[in-house]
Amino acid sequence: MKKIKSFINSENVQAYGTSLVDKIEVTFAELTKVFGKRTFGASGDNKCAAQWHLLFEDGTVATIYDYKECIAYCGRKRGKKVGDITDWHIGGNSERAAILVKKELGLL
Repeated sequence: MKKIKSFINSENVQAYGTSLVDKIEVTFAELTKVFGKRTFGASGDNKCAAQWHLLFEDGTVATIYDYKECIAYCGRKRGKKVGDITDWHIGGNSERAAILVKKELGLL
C-alpha cells in the first residue's frame, strides 16, 4: 500500500523567516526518495547545493538544506558532491518542522 504524502514540495512554499531548528544525518538519495526532487539547486552564494521547501498539511513550513558542505563553497579538497553529503539542516519557524521531517524519514 502506497503512503499518502502529508506535505508538498514546491518552489512556491514561502520559507522566508525560517531558521535552523535541527540537523539530521541522511543521504541525498534518502531525501530524494522521501521528499522528491530537490526544490532548489545551488544557492547564489554557493553555501547550499540542495534545498527542499516543504509545506505540511497542518501549515508547518520546513526546509532541508546542506550548509557549507559542497564543492562550490569548500573547494575540491574539502567539499563534497551533492550526492555525497550526509549532514543536513532542517529549517522552520518551530521545532514542529524538525519533528515532521523526521517522521517522514522514519527517524521518529
